[in-house]
Amino acid sequence: MVQKYQSPVRVYKYPFELLMRAYEMRFPTCDMIPIIKETEIIEEEISGGGAVHMVDRRAKLNVDVPYLLKKIMGVEYLLFRQRNTKDLRGRTLRIEAWNESFENRVEITEYCVYSVHPENPDWTCFEQTANLDIKNFFGFEGTAEKIAIKEYSKSIEKSADIMEHFVELLRNQGITHVPPWIEPENSVDIIEKEIKIVEIADTSAEKLRRKSSTKQGLEMMEDKKQDPASKLEQGYIQMFLGKLEPMQESRLVQLKKCMSELQKGKAPSDPVMLRFLRAREFNVEKAREMLTASLVWRKKHGVDKILSEYQIPSVVRDYFPGGWFHEDREGRPVYHLRLGQMDVKGIIRSIGEEGLTKLVLHICEEGLRLSEESSHRLNKPITTWSMILDLDGLNMRHLWRPGVKALLHIIEICEANYPETLGRVLIIRAPRVFPILWTLVCPLIDETSRGKFLFYAGTEGGHRGENFAMSPGGLRDYIPEDCIPDWLGGPANTGIPEGGLVPKSLYMTPQEFEKDQSPGPHLMDNSCYQSIALTKGQVHEVLIQNNDKGSVITWDFDVMKHDLVFTVFRTKEVVPDKLTVPGTNSTTISADPMQYTSIGRGWKEGSEYHRVEVPIVCHDGESIQGSHVTNTTGSYILQWSHFDRATMTGSDKGGTQDMWDTITHPQHKAKVMYYYEVLNSLDYRGSMTSLQSTQSGFSNISKISGQQSTSGVSSGVSSLISESTTRNLDVLES
Repeated sequence: MVQKYQSPVRVYKYPFELLMRAYEMRFPTCDMIPIIKETEIIEEEISGGGAVHMVDRRAKLNVDVPYLLKKIMGVEYLLFRQRNTKDLRGRTLRIEAWNESFENRVEITEYCVYSVHPENPDWTCFEQTANLDIKNFFGFEGTAEKIAIKEYSKSIEKSADIMEHFVELLRNQGITHVPPWIEPENSVDIIEKEIKIVEIADTSAEKLRRKSSTKQGLEMMEDKKQDPASKLEQGYIQMFLGKLEPMQESRLVQLKKCMSELQKGKAPSDPVMLRFLRAREFNVEKAREMLTASLVWRKKHGVDKILSEYQIPSVVRDYFPGGWFHEDREGRPVYHLRLGQMDVKGIIRSIGEEGLTKLVLHICEEGLRLSEESSHRLNKPITTWSMILDLDGLNMRHLWRPGVKALLHIIEICEANYPETLGRVLIIRAPRVFPILWTLVCPLIDETSRGKFLFYAGTEGGHRGENFAMSPGGLRDYIPEDCIPDWLGGPANTGIPEGGLVPKSLYMTPQEFEKDQSPGPHLMDNSCYQSIALTKGQVHEVLIQNNDKGSVITWDFDVMKHDLVFTVFRTKEVVPDKLTVPGTNSTTISADPMQYTSIGRGWKEGSEYHRVEVPIVCHDGESIQGSHVTNTTGSYILQWSHFDRATMTGSDKGGTQDMWDTITHPQHKAKVMYYYEVLNSLDYRGSMTSLQSTQSGFSNISKISGQQSTSGVSSGVSSLISESTTRNLDVLES
C-alpha cells in the first residue's frame, strides 16, 4: 500500500531571499539534522545572470533501524538524491528527492516548494508532498513502513525549528535583510540560458526518477486552477483545530482537497471534516464515504434549516427536562438531561418518534453552534460539547418499548452524522435498572465514543447534597462550582424544566400515533427526492413526454455509492401508459430498475434516438446538477447506469450496445438519490442562455435545501435495528 503525505501550507514570516540564505546554511551537514552524515554535489549549474541555481546532491542517511534489519540490509547508510532548483527571478525553490538505496524494493519520492505568499510579498510559503511504496523489503515490509513514517514525521516536526534556528543565527550576525535579485543587462540572452538550465535540470531529474511521483506532486501544488480555499495553513490548524500529528495534518489536507473537488468549492467546514476523520481513525477514504453520506442525509432532510425553522413544541418546553447551561472547565458547552425525570411515554405519545428525532437534531445543531461560539470567544479550538446525564428516578417505566426503539434510532442517526461532537458524558445517579438500558444502547455506540462516558461512583449518602457536587472526583472536577445545578447540590438555577408526567390531553390521537410508529419514512415526509440502487445489467430511467418546446428539464442528484454514468436521450417512440405530471405539459414514468433501457437494441443513434447530453461519469460522493433546454417536443429519457472503470471501453460510437458494455461488475452497487423537474417554457423564455448546458453541470450539495425549486426537501430515515436488539426489545413490556 502506498503511503501518501501532503502537508498543509507552512508560512514563514520572512522574505524569500532571507529564508533562502538560512536554508543554504543546512549544507553540507547540519548538527540539528543528525540523520544526514554527509552530502556531496553531483551536478551544479548557475545561469549567467545568477537567477537560476540548480544543485544535485547525494546524501548519506543514518536511519535509526533495528540492528537485525541493518545486518540483513548489508549497508550502514542509505543513499538519497536531492535536486534543488532555485529561481530568484520567480522567487521559488523547488526540491525533488528520491532514494537510491533499495530502489527496486522501496520507492520514496518527495517534492517541496518554497514560494512567495500570495497576499504578503514579505512572507514565504512552504508546501511538501511525499509518497512511500514498500514493495518487498526482506519480509520486513510492515516494520520498514513504520520506521519510514516515524523518521519522516520527526523530520517534518523539526524542519520549522531548524529554519527558525538559522534565521536567528543570521540575525546574530547582523543579517536581517537580503536584497532581492536584480535583472542584469542583456537579460534576453541570459533568460534563454536560464530556461535551458531549468529544462536540463528537469530532464536529468526525469531520467533519474523511476516514476513521475514527484512530477505529479509538482503539478498538484502548482495547479493554477486549484481553489486557494481548498488549502490549509499549518498555523491555522494549530490555532483553530488543535495540535495534530504531521500525518494527521496530511490526512486533513487530503480530505479537504477531495471534498472541495467533489463539492465544487463548497466543502464542509474544516472542524466538520476533522470530526469525521477522527471518527474513522484518519482513514481518508472511510471518512470521505461517511461524510458524503452525511451530507446527502442533511440535504435530504433539510437539516441545515432546523436552527432557523424548528419550532419547539409546547409540551417540550414544559415537560422535557433538558437544556443548555454554561460551559465545563475546558470551555465546552454543557447539555443537562434529567432522563430519570422524563416521562418518555408521555413525550413520545405527544410529539411522536419523528418529533423526538427533530428535537434531538435541533439539540445537536445547537451544540455545534455553541461550540463554535465558545471557540471564538475563548480563542482556542473547541469542537465538542459535554453532557450531564442525571438518571435519578430511572425505572422500568422508562424501558417502554417505543421509547427504547426511538432511542436506538436516534443513536444511529447521531453516530452516523454527528461523530466526535460529544467530548464527555457524565452519567450520575444511575439506578439498578440502568445496566439493562446500557446493554441495549452500548452496541450502537462506537468504542471511541464509549470511552467518553464517565459513570459517577459516589456514595449514596452524598446522593443529592453538597458531598456529591463538591467531593473530590465529583462534578466540581469537570464543571465550575458556580455552574453546578441546584438539584445536584450546586448553587445554579438552570431554568431547565423539572419534567413530570405529560397530561394525556396533550397526547396524539391513536390514529396519529399509529401512523408515527408504522414502518417507513416519517421524518419530513414531503421529500421530492427518490433513491435507487444499480448493479450489473441495471439502468434506471425517468421518461418525460414533452409537449412544450423550449421547456427546461432540470436534475439534481447525489451519488451515494460507487460510480455511475448519466445520460439524457430523446426518442421518437412515445412511451405508453404515461403518467401526467401535475401542473406541467409533460408526462413521466420510471422504468423498473431491473430492466434494461427502454431504447430498443436495434435502434440506431441519430435515427430512432438521439443523445442530447454528453454522457458523464459521476463518481462516488459527487453532487451533480444540470439542465437541458428542449429544442423539440417528444420523449426524453434521463438515464443512470452502473459504471466500472476497470471494464469501461470508452467508446461512444456503438450506440445502445456500448451502453450495455459499461454496465458491469455485479459485486458493487451504485446508489443515487435524485430529483428532477420540468420547467414551463413561458416562465423561462428570455433567460434560456443561462440555463442551457452542453453537458451536465457539476455543483455542490446545497447548504440550504430551500434554495432548490421544490415544494419541500426531505424524506424519512428508517431505523435499522439488529435482530439481537429486536429480540431484547421484545421482552420489554409494551
